[in-house]
Amino acid sequence: SADEHFGGSMETNVVLRSDGHITWDSPAITKSSCKVDVSYFPFDGQQCRLTFGSWTYNGNQIDLRNQLDSGDLTDFVENVEWEVLGMPATRNVITYGCCSEPYPDVTYTLLLRRRASFYIFNLLLPCIMVSFLAPLGFYLPADSGEKVSLGVTVLLALTVFQLLVAESMPPSESVPLIGKYYIATMTMITASTALTIFIMNVHHCGPGARPVPPWARRLILHHLARLCCVYEVGESCKSPQRAPGGRAAAGDARAAGESPGDGQGGAEVRGCPWDHCLCHHDGLLRNVGYIAGCFRRHRANQRRTGEWKKVAKVMDRFFMWVFFLMVFLMSVLVLGNAA
Repeated sequence: SADEHFGGSMETNVVLRSDGHITWDSPAITKSSCKVDVSYFPFDGQQCRLTFGSWTYNGNQIDLRNQLDSGDLTDFVENVEWEVLGMPATRNVITYGCCSEPYPDVTYTLLLRRRASFYIFNLLLPCIMVSFLAPLGFYLPADSGEKVSLGVTVLLALTVFQLLVAESMPPSESVPLIGKYYIATMTMITASTALTIFIMNVHHCGPGARPVPPWARRLILHHLARLCCVYEVGESCKSPQRAPGGRAAAGDARAAGESPGDGQGGAEVRGCPWDHCLCHHDGLLRNVGYIAGCFRRHRANQRRTGEWKKVAKVMDRFFMWVFFLMVFLMSVLVLGNAA
């Protein structure tokens, strides 16, 4: 008995038969303890052994035998947390080193299985649904400013759920199955948040950034883009609508810049020396060349910035599918181990 207040048995009558059999009904409430294994919490099962024997009388004086192969559970009251699968009984005869007499005992093994529906709907399903929100952070546009906030919010939500699991579980050295799932999910969300910060840094590369390396352009903008079904990357890379307009605008600007010069030079041919008209024409050409150079540099910077944004977008889609697959596999592994 594991009761702190050990008390004697109740004084009840003994039924004595003529053949020597004695029946003694002694009502008592016995408190026992058993080792609890929570490795598969909340899908765990427990085995608690109750051993009944005598410390002072050996087997030659009192012979203990069980009449039934299992305990009588007719008066058992159903429990909301545990389900009793059975209570088999076995008779053991032990001979200790100090004495040669045998000491029999009867051991009842109480087979328990936890009812997991409460924990599934209150701890496991919310964790799975919150975990599927973490990869969606890669789908958010980088300019929204909510990518990192979503990852941190999901991480805090899982921390709260893990605290609830720790409070509803007895202390043990073994880490439960749902605890392992929480730790793996939190690690995944931490990695996704770190990758989101890295991708945002790539997305916001300014005009002073280096050009995209050839291996990154070939691997990310071509192979990964096709793998992740990001087809708009190749279309926006060429920009067919803007390039002719830009060249036409440059041509119009040059034509507009040259026509006044030509008209002015033609007008001044009649009233000014030829050298003065030629100098004025060269200055106009230098100004137009400077404007065209600035325009070309601006377009090159825009093209470089756009390539880095496309690289960040492809990486976002790739890591989104990777983390979706990881969450799905972790959920299947947890349910498979529980089964």
